[in-house]
Amino acid sequence: MIDVFTLGITVCGGVLGLLIGSFLNVVIYRVPAGKSIVSPPSACPNCDHEIAWYDNIPVLSWLMLRGRCRDCHALISKRYPLVELGTGVFFAAVSWGFGRAIIQSPTASAAWAATLVLVAFLYLAAISVALAAIDLDVHKLPNAIVLPSYLVGVVLLAAASSAAGDFWPLLRAGIGLAALFAGYFLMALISPAGMGLGDVKLAGVLGLYLGWLGWGALAVGAFAAFILAGVYSAVLLLRRRITRKGGIPFGPWMLAGAWLGVATGNLAFDGYLSLFDLKA
Repeated sequence: MIDVFTLGITVCGGVLGLLIGSFLNVVIYRVPAGKSIVSPPSACPNCDHEIAWYDNIPVLSWLMLRGRCRDCHALISKRYPLVELGTGVFFAAVSWGFGRAIIQSPTASAAWAATLVLVAFLYLAAISVALAAIDLDVHKLPNAIVLPSYLVGVVLLAAASSAAGDFWPLLRAGIGLAALFAGYFLMALISPAGMGLGDVKLAGVLGLYLGWLGWGALAVGAFAAFILAGVYSAVLLLRRRITRKGGIPFGPWMLAGAWLGVATGNLAFDGYLSLFDLKA
């Protein structure tokens, strides 16, 4: 049973996700185009009329306007509310998963450390949505999003380690960062057509977060990307949607695999080791 405090964190996370999702729609559209995400204010791409605040309420405004611009009545893509709703659900799930550690913390410093970890993984969730959508659109993982994520992740996780007085997860995160970055870089050298430098840079970020959680999360998160992408590619090949030489953006599968590692990695890894009477 979910206690009232965990439920509160989950609901707050979901509401925050809806708001962040609205901002991510701006990021997804403007960053690949090299435009500022701050100015000018959001406007209808068809008539250029600035969108009023009451027409910018996540999901609700799109429903009330029936998916059309208030001024010119042009259709508004369904992806806008889907990104907002999806981010809201994503944030709620992350808040539920990591928020419990805050409630269960025995001391104030432990609760603060758990809060910092929650913020770090909410940030990862936000960039995951943006990067997956951008990679699907333009087959790129912009440096403007990926590179700052190293700094944000390191600062938040280092602060969490300091608050908890335990630096082993941070060291493990550093090992995860180096391992995935080096592995993807080697694959990019061997097969430049199959692995881009954007994937390499994203791998380091994912290795940082997965390594923080544990070896199981790192192992499952790393390999799940290739399994998921392989299955998807096989389906497309069977349906003749792509050829053997055709490529699919790998970033979304890296992100999906990483989150699978976050959700199930340590549990799955421990279960595997238990088959051989081993411990992680």
